[in-house]
Amino acid sequence: MPRGSKDKYTAKQKRKAEHIEDSYKARGVPEDEAEARAWATVNKQSGGGEKAGGSGQKTSAASKEAARKSSARRAVATREGVPRPGQRLEAMTKTELMDLARKRDISGRSSMSKDELLQALRKASA
Repeated sequence: MPRGSKDKYTAKQKRKAEHIEDSYKARGVPEDEAEARAWATVNKQSGGGEKAGGSGQKTSAASKEAARKSSARRAVATREGVPRPGQRLEAMTKTELMDLARKRDISGRSSMSKDELLQALRKASA
């Protein structure tokens, strides 16, 4: 669970964090991790709690926009090549299949087509 009191956050920031947390939970992220990620996102985008008594440091609109863009790019980059839990082999990309074959130490995978990778992975798990 994230540290510290959330009293200095606006109602809008609290709603945003809750929405982000729900989104992570829907994707299968554990509850405490989802909450931590949600508050980290709110802090990065808005510079933390905005009510009186905070540190007084404000994040400029330009830096918030840059942070959102870089965050989105990193999210896409981490999603690529990583099979999602419970995903069927047929729904995976060739890159995802190649990574899975590498993890299962299937020899000859680098020269295999997507169909050959599917067959090899099915054979390895049987």
